[in-house]
Amino acid sequence: MTNEQSLAEPVSTSPDGAGWRPDVLGPRYQQRTLDLGPDPDGEGEVVATLVRYVPSGDVEQTAGAVLYVHGFTDYFFQEHLAEHFTARGFQFYALDLRKCGRSLREGQTPHYVTDLAFYDRELAESLRIVRAETGAPVVLNAHSTGGLVVSLWLDRLNRAQGTAAAGITGVVLNSPWFDLQGPAYYRSIGTPIIKAVGRFRKMVQLPGGKISTYGDSLHHSASGEWEYNLDWKPLQGFPVRLGWLRAIRNGHARLHQGLDIGVPSLILRSRMTKFAKQYGPAVAVADAVLDVKQIQRWSGCLGDRTNMVPIDGAKHDVFLSGPEPLAQAFRELDSWLDWLADYQGAKSPEAGA
Repeated sequence: MTNEQSLAEPVSTSPDGAGWRPDVLGPRYQQRTLDLGPDPDGEGEVVATLVRYVPSGDVEQTAGAVLYVHGFTDYFFQEHLAEHFTARGFQFYALDLRKCGRSLREGQTPHYVTDLAFYDRELAESLRIVRAETGAPVVLNAHSTGGLVVSLWLDRLNRAQGTAAAGITGVVLNSPWFDLQGPAYYRSIGTPIIKAVGRFRKMVQLPGGKISTYGDSLHHSASGEWEYNLDWKPLQGFPVRLGWLRAIRNGHARLHQGLDIGVPSLILRSRMTKFAKQYGPAVAVADAVLDVKQIQRWSGCLGDRTNMVPIDGAKHDVFLSGPEPLAQAFRELDSWLDWLADYQGAKSPEAGA
């Protein structure tokens, strides 16, 4: 199956035709299941879940729409992010990818895929639904592994039909995973080993897991302030399997060759990295997951206009940081959204009339 075919394949929605039903986040949120059919990785029928925020009262929503995509060991629960975009006039949607969060089914391996292009189906269908419901241009917002997934998808979409023609105007990447962190030999002699072993022994777990440093910095049961479902986002993270990591390294290699996503991007990251086996105060003000220098290095591979902003004191998920870095992140986001609106306005046919 070619990438172009995967983008065009129809996806059925459930249940009962209309699709939308109450979501776990409460009365202002609804979810819709996207039936994706048999899993290419052989774990039964797979689904994705689209979530939308339905604000109460009269809220003017004329700025466009946002589609949010989470990272690894993650799902959508960031209500404050939905509320912020909505206050700016956006209609907000979020996608739980196959085998993630709301989309995980019994007997399936959390977050496991052997090809990141498999996600094209739910991304394309979610975009179709958002466009059909809102008729508005769409800004994508993706975090960590989701930032890699979305960037690769946009490159394929741009080559197939054009991202602008698909109704996408920009992308906000929150600490995107653009290279393998750790010692240099992981990326040199380590990567061929990952790809070779991951091809034939896909379900083998990468040793050295069970570190809860980042999770402890987030969840209110440890040292954080956020509340979320630990079955869907465990403190120690889900096991990393070599078949999945092989797909990630293939994605990194494609990114490093240079993409053309076709739209401007804003990349937000922490100013510093702090890897630690146990939680400490320094972890609360740094990226405890990725090497921020790698994000800086590879962001130029996206193509089009790129704006990189380091945030002092930010965590790996910049929008789950403490009050001051979170406020700065929202200011940077707002400034870029204002710029994007002016930029798109200047490009419109009416502007040149």
